[in-house]
Amino acid sequence: MQYTSTRGGVVGVDFEGVLFAGFAADGGLFMPEHIPKLNNVTLTTWRSLSYKDLVKEVCALFIPPEAIPRSDLNGLIDKALGRFRHKDVVPVSRLKSDLSVLEMWHGATHAFKDLAMSCVGQFLDYFLKKNNRHVNILVGTSGDTGSAAIESVRGIPNIDITVLLPHGRCTEIQERQMTTVIEDNVHVYAVDGTSDELDEPIKKLFGDTEFVKRHNLMSTNSVNWARVMVQIAHFFYGYFQCAPSQDNELLPPVEIVVPTGGAGNITAGCIAQKMGLPIQLVAVVNSNDIIHRTVQKGDFSLGNTERTLASAMDIQVTMTRNLTSIFLLH
Repeated sequence: MQYTSTRGGVVGVDFEGVLFAGFAADGGLFMPEHIPKLNNVTLTTWRSLSYKDLVKEVCALFIPPEAIPRSDLNGLIDKALGRFRHKDVVPVSRLKSDLSVLEMWHGATHAFKDLAMSCVGQFLDYFLKKNNRHVNILVGTSGDTGSAAIESVRGIPNIDITVLLPHGRCTEIQERQMTTVIEDNVHVYAVDGTSDELDEPIKKLFGDTEFVKRHNLMSTNSVNWARVMVQIAHFFYGYFQCAPSQDNELLPPVEIVVPTGGAGNITAGCIAQKMGLPIQLVAVVNSNDIIHRTVQKGDFSLGNTERTLASAMDIQVTMTRNLTSIFLLH
């Protein structure tokens, strides 16, 4: 499996290169050169798998064994997801016969991003130990990304992480999760402005390829393909838990509602669709509704980022980048 930039200027990059890049050198995001299509036999086989095992199967489609041997990959994922408080990792609560909630808050920071970020941390540690390298992770956050990113790499000697958070715009618990971690490799700074405003200089920084190379700089924001890849498993697991069993080969459609901030998670859902999963996706947004305006009205313009009760969803800039990936899928 090779990867290419959504802008077409970078092609033929392997998984390790994509993992450590975040952004492509041309400013685009990395996507697989092809999306594997699963047949109904595979989907039926996957129905009985646990969440952990589904993550392993999904990741194995996008990480060739020459990059990470399958036995090593399984071990990394087991270690990453072994810290979750529930034995099923993401249990399903059934509210009524046709409405269920996938509980994605049983990780260290109670954010769904713990799921993918914990795996990304293990992938990074694997390659860094193998190659005796050190990296500097730079993360901009609206709240939940920063704390999940910190938890995924705290104490790892070959990684330093710097998190920028918008002063006064995160929830108190998220800010404390980030600012009370006492680890030598964790560095957290509050900055003025919104998460979108702090994201712009970060993007410019990653556009300076010499600076990035000199300081071994990378990102684990939703622009990083490895996070999107792991999140694909959310949709398969949710589908299998909610779709009624069928004796024939016709798989019934299931509607999945996705709270949407930077649109990385719903990008994973679109990829799951392309892989053959019969799901219908609904993106739920707050008043920072660029994805709604784009789809319904063709309005791709950035407005003022408003403060809402769902502060982690007060995002527009990152969403526009992940929308590019979604457009390419369709």
